[in-house]
Amino acid sequence: TKSLTLKGGLPGFLAVPANAKGRVPAVVLMHERYGFVKHTQDLAERFAHDGFVCLAPDCFYRHPDQKALHAGDSRYDLTDPESVEYLSIAIDALKDVKEADPDKVAVKGVCQTGRHPLVLAAERPIGAALVWYGAASKREWDVSKEQPKPFEETLAKIDCPVLGVFGEADHIISLDDVCKFRNVLEKHKKSYEIHCFKGAPHGWLNDTMPGRYRREQAEAGWAAQRNFLKEVFGPTYDRNGLYWKFECGSNRDYDFKKNVRLE
Repeated sequence: TKSLTLKGGLPGFLAVPANAKGRVPAVVLMHERYGFVKHTQDLAERFAHDGFVCLAPDCFYRHPDQKALHAGDSRYDLTDPESVEYLSIAIDALKDVKEADPDKVAVKGVCQTGRHPLVLAAERPIGAALVWYGAASKREWDVSKEQPKPFEETLAKIDCPVLGVFGEADHIISLDDVCKFRNVLEKHKKSYEIHCFKGAPHGWLNDTMPGRYRREQAEAGWAAQRNFLKEVFGPTYDRNGLYWKFECGSNRDYDFKKNVRLE
């Protein structure tokens, strides 16, 4: 692993498999709303242990108070155009990483950044978009200064398979929201695999936040992600094909209003 300074001063963290033979697929990893914190570094290293080169850019590095950002006491409102700029810098930087296959690059967004792999995929080709409990809440569909284009218009333009990983107990994204996201992908003939894990609250992959972390669901979600990447970057995957897979666990008395924020 090593820290890098990419084009334009964008900070990045690179994790490379120690036993990589030739060029291997790569993942550009976006962080949660807290900016680049230990959890982000841990995930980058985990990707490397799984055999992927991982580059994690600090997309919130311009925030003036990083301490408050990391603590969750402040936020950085990353715009869609800004995300395309930063992610493109990161993808282009992978061409100089001898272990990375520049033709096999997935982009992962988490929570606040969940939409941005999809925004990027509408602007330039990528191998896959990985969305973890983001890109599906009601606010994602709003047009604003930060989100200048209609989200459905963005989804209609993507040309890569999408992995969506959600939690049934999420207080921000309801099951109806997840189904809307799925339905729009189907409407525009986009390949997807979506998993919604029963009992998982928002942020359930983050093991640095004990109130949110759910080990069983986190391990299952990570395994699903690993299998998805192995499939879409495998030699027999047909990128002209259309694949839909949806799995969701819940209860008949599910009530989104009862879901609460956890730390």
